[in-house]
Amino acid sequence: MNALETRTVLRYAVIIGLILAFSSLVVSEIFDTTVTHKKNWDDKADSVLMKRKILYPKRGDILACDGSVLATNITSYTVRVDYRSQQFKEDRYTAALDSLSDSLATYFGNTKDYWKSYLKKPLEVKKEERPRWYKIVSDITYTEYLKLRTFPFFNIPNKNKCGLVLDSKMRRRNPYGEMALRSIGMVGEMPRRPGQVRGEIRGVWGLERDLDSLLYGKPGVARIVPVNRNTLNWTDTPAVDGYTIKTTIDINMQDIVENELSKVLVSTESDWGVAILMDVATGDIKAISNLERDPNGKGYIEGMNRAILGFEPGSVMKPISMLIALEKGWVKPNQVITTGARYAYASGPAITDCSPVSSMTAMEVIERSSNIGMTKIIMPHLDSAAMYKQCLKEIGFLDPMNLHIAGERIPNIRNVGKSNWDYIDVSRMTYGYTTQIPPIYTLSVYNAIANGGRYVRPRFVTNLIGNGVDSVIPVSYMKDRICSEKNAEILREMLTRVVWGDHGTARRVMRSDVVKIAGKTGTCYSTFERLKTDKNGKLITKDIYGRDIPQGTPGHYDKNRKRLSFCGFFPADKPQYSCFVMVFNPKNSGLGAPATSGAVLKEIALKMYSRGMLGNVSDYRANSNPNTRPTLYATNESSKRENVCEGLCVDQFVRMPDVATTAGVPSVKGLGLREAIVALEKEGYNVEFEGDGYVVSQTPQAGCMADKGSSVKLTLKHI
Repeated sequence: MNALETRTVLRYAVIIGLILAFSSLVVSEIFDTTVTHKKNWDDKADSVLMKRKILYPKRGDILACDGSVLATNITSYTVRVDYRSQQFKEDRYTAALDSLSDSLATYFGNTKDYWKSYLKKPLEVKKEERPRWYKIVSDITYTEYLKLRTFPFFNIPNKNKCGLVLDSKMRRRNPYGEMALRSIGMVGEMPRRPGQVRGEIRGVWGLERDLDSLLYGKPGVARIVPVNRNTLNWTDTPAVDGYTIKTTIDINMQDIVENELSKVLVSTESDWGVAILMDVATGDIKAISNLERDPNGKGYIEGMNRAILGFEPGSVMKPISMLIALEKGWVKPNQVITTGARYAYASGPAITDCSPVSSMTAMEVIERSSNIGMTKIIMPHLDSAAMYKQCLKEIGFLDPMNLHIAGERIPNIRNVGKSNWDYIDVSRMTYGYTTQIPPIYTLSVYNAIANGGRYVRPRFVTNLIGNGVDSVIPVSYMKDRICSEKNAEILREMLTRVVWGDHGTARRVMRSDVVKIAGKTGTCYSTFERLKTDKNGKLITKDIYGRDIPQGTPGHYDKNRKRLSFCGFFPADKPQYSCFVMVFNPKNSGLGAPATSGAVLKEIALKMYSRGMLGNVSDYRANSNPNTRPTLYATNESSKRENVCEGLCVDQFVRMPDVATTAGVPSVKGLGLREAIVALEKEGYNVEFEGDGYVVSQTPQAGCMADKGSSVKLTLKHI
């Protein structure tokens, strides 16, 4: 062989040697993996394949009575940038910084300079140290993400070249904001608990918590299985989505209740207030509002659910005591009770009345709100101090309501003994002191009186929907009947006289010739709180909101802080709705229950009438004289005033509840802002507005032809 052939053979020999060496290494590794360390690799494969992945179910929605969504799940997105992506186009990114910053400032807030500085920051370090999950924007919708993808640099079709990473997360949202939020409830991420997985989203309070097992559903399980050369997630047990729950809340009524309660709280500078509206026949809670001062700002926010917490009720307790007396035959409506100015029962502190008279009928005891009269009716018939509590128990007043709201409490009527002071305490119970009764319980008995004596159970939930089920939760009763129809009629007359009687405690404020209201006022002083010490032994003088805790002898009453209540129903002759309102600590000491809580209830009734919610036609009164000016039934003032609306001089203006059906832009005059926005956006228009209250004018006018997507400007005023 010549030299060339020799070199060629040597090259092939080297190559073959390398191949044989590499093959030997491969065979050795295969032998090591499949024979020597086979058990270790099998165990590792099994550990991966045996891993289970939790499949989280979709949480059920909470709906209003008309199907409107009160709480639902919405997927939100966080957009991040991977600055170490191999294909990241740094030059194009740097060139687009100005225009990209301008787009982000326009659509996501902050200034152009802020965004430019924020976007340049990751480039100031070495490439290997740059972030891989640098957040750009968070908590945006998918539509907003698609908009972001049109921005300079981010519009590169290949996401790897612009480094975009999209992270999604399911969030719970309340489309109506804080409306009835304490009753609807909230969710939160739970720590690990027995039987639960860390990070689960569970109900924290309200319906979300009490019905959590139904709303949450059942988690599923998936595992990794080998398929050819790859693996995939195999669902062993599919997740079962939670039930959708339909509540009794009426969005329009809730809007009225919240607005009217808020107005009175603002005008009286009260600490907090609660209002509940219930359907008389079914017990459906149509609206519930719990407002308190915002500790971090002005105005009022949805706060603690005081509708289910216990308070001394004051004189709103008297009709309940009277119901017992009538049913037991202890008193007749026209029976005369000797009262006077003071009554020292059982040698205790004298019981007094605000407007004392020498005597009155049992009917007048409620009308005049007589503490003495109520005590003299009840106490002579009690064989023991505990008998009053037993009477309340017999009518179902101490039974749990099972409202499906976390934190619900039953009335606290303490056990009493046989001492003289026990009888004194019971005498105070008869007119609303020395007890703790949740407002919802007081309202439930008034509702029974309005319902002819049938004690319907308050209801928050009507349907469970999902998994092929649409289950209706029927109307139920605490007791089929707590009094006879005759006695219910007598009690309705007593409560009507509170407003319409010559001596009624609410006669000066609550009367209306449009909606006849019946009910009872209640005033109760707040007790001084027992001050506590913190872990360092320091006296706690402020509450969790930073407000001063009133100091005094615990158990004694602070006459500078009052709870003012009104509980009743309307229309008085044919009750459709019952309502309870409580306002705490109005700053004007001269204000009483009729001017605060009573005013809220009255305005609720009038607003409902003006919107046609009481079985009436939502219009001017049908039988009014055509020669007289029409009257507004929903107004914030008790006296008449003149307004000019489109050239028509009227005493007061009537709001129409429904959007007028016209070609072009719909008419939303007379509606609240929330209703107007829904109506216009449903037709494809954007909304601009100024002022607050109700819509008094709109541009373009109703019926005008305008392009979809154009803006309609609204002017709102309180009328």
